[in-house]
Formats: sequence, structure tokens, C-alpha cells
Amino acid sequence: MTAQIPDKLFFKIGEVAEIAGVEQHVLRYWEDEFENLKPNKNRSGQRLYQRKDVEMVLEIQRLLYQEKFTIAGAQNKLKTKKKKGAQLTIGFDRDGFMEWRKNIKKELESILKILDA
Repeated sequence: MTAQIPDKLFFKIGEVAEIAGVEQHVLRYWEDEFENLKPNKNRSGQRLYQRKDVEMVLEIQRLLYQEKFTIAGAQNKLKTKKKKGAQLTIGFDRDGFMEWRKNIKKELESILKILDA
């Protein structure tokens, strides 16, 4: 059961509530509980959700209602998910790098000897 997000730049709280199938007061409560969910407000104080905010609301809704997480459990799940995505996983071979560096240094020294001659 995946909700379709309309192709818009900004969404009002009523639209997001309808997309997620929750009441507006629930969204306001989630804003207090989940640090990742911080929609901008316009000059009149009306919440303007961006697509990333709507996606976060749908993820929170899925964790709480479908997977039956508690608020604290959903917070932890989102934090670990955020941490996993933030780190690049690049295999680094330190010994291979040190050998490559030593070879480059030897080659540069030999070039310097040629230039000095």
C-alpha cells in the first residue's frame, strides 16, 4: 500500500494528512517527536511540506502503523537508517597505497636526477 505523492513543490498540512491517511494533529505531533521532520512555514505560519518531508511522513506512518514500532523505536530506526546512508563505503587498502606511494616517490626522485644532470 504505497501512497502516490503528487508532482508539486510544496504541500499544505491538509494535503499531507490526506496522502498519509492521518489527521493533521498527528502530523504536528510527529514534528515534535521526529527531528528529521521539520517543514518550513510561510509568513502566515502555515506549514509548507516539501517532497522530502512528505516521504518522511510516509516512512514514519509505515513504521508506526504497519510495522507497529513505538515512537521511540521508529526514532531509533530512522537514526540508524540516516547513519548508514551518510557514510561512504570505500574499500581502502593501506598496504597497497603505501607501496604505490613508495613507487611514485622513487620515480619522482629518478626524474629529479635526470633533470639535475
